[in-house]
Amino acid sequence: MDLRLVSILSDLAFEARIAAKSLVDYVSGTGLRLGVTGLSRAGKTVFITSLVHTLINARHGARLPVFRVHAEGRLKRAFLEPQPDDAVPRFAYEDHLKALTQEDRHWPDSTRRISELRLTLEFERPAGWRGGPATMTLDIVDYPGEWLLDLGLLDKTYAEWSRETIEASAAAARAPLAADWRGHLASLDPAGESDEEVARRAAELFTAYLRAARDDRYALSTLPPGRFLLPGDLEGSPALTFAPLRMEGGHEIAQGTLAAMMERRYESYKDKIVKPFFRDHFARLDRQIVLVDALAALNSGPAAVRDLETALADVLHAFRAGRSSLMSTIFRPRIDKILFAATKADHLHHASHDRLEAILRMLTSRAIARAEDVGAAVDVIALAAVRATREAAVRHGGETLDAIVGTPLAGEIVDGQTFDGRSEAAIFPGELPADPKLAFRGDALALKDGEADYRFVRFRPPVPHLSDDGRPLPFPHIRMDRAMEFLLGDKLA
Repeated sequence: MDLRLVSILSDLAFEARIAAKSLVDYVSGTGLRLGVTGLSRAGKTVFITSLVHTLINARHGARLPVFRVHAEGRLKRAFLEPQPDDAVPRFAYEDHLKALTQEDRHWPDSTRRISELRLTLEFERPAGWRGGPATMTLDIVDYPGEWLLDLGLLDKTYAEWSRETIEASAAAARAPLAADWRGHLASLDPAGESDEEVARRAAELFTAYLRAARDDRYALSTLPPGRFLLPGDLEGSPALTFAPLRMEGGHEIAQGTLAAMMERRYESYKDKIVKPFFRDHFARLDRQIVLVDALAALNSGPAAVRDLETALADVLHAFRAGRSSLMSTIFRPRIDKILFAATKADHLHHASHDRLEAILRMLTSRAIARAEDVGAAVDVIALAAVRATREAAVRHGGETLDAIVGTPLAGEIVDGQTFDGRSEAAIFPGELPADPKLAFRGDALALKDGEADYRFVRFRPPVPHLSDDGRPLPFPHIRMDRAMEFLLGDKLA
């Protein structure tokens, strides 16, 4: 059978399976499926833990003035239900909450695989034809942002991906990190005989380059394949043992060659890893929040900022964004609301929060325009799901400065002082520029005496506030209520 026809039939069957799953979700009354993602260290785990904990304990002192269902006293209760999908790990909410609130409190481990959690909300609808008691089921789907970038591979051949990846590695910010891999690449002959050891060594060096790009010092947004960085139980498998090659355009790949071996594994990666993720999880989402560690990119310089902008544009390519209708809900769900959130706003004084939002809005401008063209609602926000600092005015050198106060993580260094993880400190974080364009020119941060007037310090979680019976109360936060209203508010009206 013609390979093109096989591909078409495979795609039709793929779409049919997605439609079938969507119909099952609709009939079973799933309610709303919220996707939570972001590139590494953006704070996905903390966001979900805070969101769930706040909703469950909303009646115990949660401050959510913008979240209308709570502000109007219509949210009666929220509670966890058993994880609905037996084949997907449950999000370890209780473990993560304990990490944030126990005596040696610490930030929970990062997302390394997909997980889900089901939360049911009981509320009152306002008076009217739909007024009265109501229930909504919220399924939260947590997955690594690196997997999201993989969806762009579905429309690319091995030759196209190789060319784009090699070109990207030549950029000024990436070239030093890719030097070992690019040096090895120059020694490979795509037309040479297939060799397992050659493929393994190429994949090993290529993966090392991707890991180096993601390092805190560079904060570059990683390139697909995302599972190279988060392999899980696939580590060492042939589907993860390939790398780009310098391919001559227009030439057919001969059987038995190194290029044919790499191409076969690339296609296997798409068929056995990327497509099942898209079919079983991503294609069934209704709403999406993309968490962005913009501060890390700003701290690393303009190259990291521009790299993040490109990654966020690629993220939007993956979304089946568009305005939902009854038919699309049943047969082909579309993500009708997307929220981009700059996390760790508590590392800045509130005077810079709107400026952080403006920088993120510029970073996502291309992506937002594309989503809005097809009818999806998109918003941008600066938030802190768990606020680890408070603000204070501190006298310094005869002037009053805006400071943030918190407990730096053990090993953090500020002005030559190394912190022990127990002592509080007042930090002067500096200001982000009023003009977001400066973030792309290397002037993202206000300067004093030729140096950046900004200090990015990592803090421990805050000391929890406890109820009379010893249970942790809702976390202090920044603008979580705005995020909740955008993502959930219309469904609770």
